[in-house]
Amino acid sequence: MRIRARALAPLVCAAVAFGAAGSASAADRYVALGDSYSSGTGTGSYTLNSGCQRGTYAYPYLASRQRANTDLVFVACSGATTDDVMANQIASVTADTRLVSITIGGNDAGFTNVVTSCVTIGCGAAITRANTYIRNTLPGKLDTVYAAIQRQAPGATVAVLGYPRLFSSSSCAGTTGIDASERTQLNGLADLADTTIAARAAAYGFTYRSAISSWTGHAICSGSAWLNGLNIFSIGESFHPNRNGHSSGYTPLVRSVIG
Repeated sequence: MRIRARALAPLVCAAVAFGAAGSASAADRYVALGDSYSSGTGTGSYTLNSGCQRGTYAYPYLASRQRANTDLVFVACSGATTDDVMANQIASVTADTRLVSITIGGNDAGFTNVVTSCVTIGCGAAITRANTYIRNTLPGKLDTVYAAIQRQAPGATVAVLGYPRLFSSSSCAGTTGIDASERTQLNGLADLADTTIAARAAAYGFTYRSAISSWTGHAICSGSAWLNGLNIFSIGESFHPNRNGHSSGYTPLVRSVIG
């Protein structure tokens, strides 16, 4: 039976339109990698994964819900180092990944242990060791992670986020055990991490967003703190972004990159 071309035309147009609509509706795959500053430790709610302390108040979840047509793959985990990202998280970054965000490096430098030392026995030597590590060893560790992201998702938009300064010039219950000199040195440690991570992210063409200047005025002890101070009843929540830190601090930073 002969089918006239004129009769096929409406069907062809419909198929093309359907295909275009199908492509437009495909969700952007967003993979959130990293440590506790990405998982949501400090927000007090870990309903997505209690072991990794992932929750719905964390910036990856908030950003993905604010962004239309986005499929979040949330694998950031509290306590993660660059080695942990390579062992347990990087496989989630696939060729069809469109968006990636990450905070990493703080645990490699032992930042939690450094702050704990400040609270208890004094931390001058620990700060010196952390500074040495950030200068000499962390760049190579970051390169390993960033190279893997680039290799596995070469077309992805990658947002690398930094760590804020924890302290202002003020003291309060949240800074118990940490004197003014130690607070200044710990902020200096955050500054060094900031410039180090920024440089390595730039080397791979990733977009870095510092959390130093935008978090000014929101340190521990401030009237609108975005960070938890020392909490002896929940030590793990201490010195991490609170819910406001994720919603008002990190979420705008990552959205400025991923849209």
